[in-house]
Amino acid sequence: MWIVFAFGSAIFAGITAILAKCGIRKTDSTVATAIRTIVVLIFSWLMVFVVGSQGQIGAISSRAWLFLILSGMATGASWLCYFKALQLGDINKVVPVDKSSVILTILLAFVLLHEEINVPKAIGVVLIGIGTYLMIERKKETANQQGKRNSWFLYAAGSAVFASLTSILGKIGISDVESNLGTAVRTGVVLLMAWIMVFVTGRQRAVKETSPRELLFILLSGIATGASWLCYYRALQDGPASVIVPIDKLSILVTVAFSYLVFGERLSKKACAGLAAIVAGTLIMLIP
Repeated sequence: MWIVFAFGSAIFAGITAILAKCGIRKTDSTVATAIRTIVVLIFSWLMVFVVGSQGQIGAISSRAWLFLILSGMATGASWLCYFKALQLGDINKVVPVDKSSVILTILLAFVLLHEEINVPKAIGVVLIGIGTYLMIERKKETANQQGKRNSWFLYAAGSAVFASLTSILGKIGISDVESNLGTAVRTGVVLLMAWIMVFVTGRQRAVKETSPRELLFILLSGIATGASWLCYYRALQDGPASVIVPIDKLSILVTVAFSYLVFGERLSKKACAGLAAIVAGTLIMLIP
């Protein structure tokens, strides 16, 4: 059953990127992250009460609390980097870099969780790395454009690093905690972190300046994220992180399809080859 939740996570995650991009055309990415996290938090706690796990909060061990909080902090950092990268760069370039977090996740799962790296996983890692490189196309640019490109890449790379830490810390943190409750707890940490960043950077006034249209897309992206998270951490509770993470990364197919339909972003032959390599590498990792 965990594999069904893993694929559900991929679908909702792919939709999230498109909705978020629509909501941060003019709205500051940090502000958008803070707003959408409110929606995710509400969504997460609703699910806690639906499954009736709210009474278990007192039974969460101090060790679980520590890793849930650390996972939430890593998620918050990943989100802030990811949506800043989306605001600066094209979806078709940002998403592949972010999804490359699977490589670091597998290595960390091997070192920290003692999950095996077999031949299919090793081949998958190589293909994903090659595919990511092919999808990051370089064009002739002015100095200003090159600076902007470097900026989105750094933010996207930061998102990937923190996302991999999120998966490992989350896996450890929910080992003895009901998945919905664990998701709700760590989302609270993300919310706190996001709003602290809003006030630290002095962008609280931008909240009132958000247009109704972009606010709608931000809220919808929050709902999609909430659904993705619930599926993802439900899958993590029963299945191996080194398999679930690659499945989740297939969300890139959903994102690429919608980026073409909504924003008209086209892939070159080189980028298509890169996408094929990423998908092939992901599927190969599912081989026992």
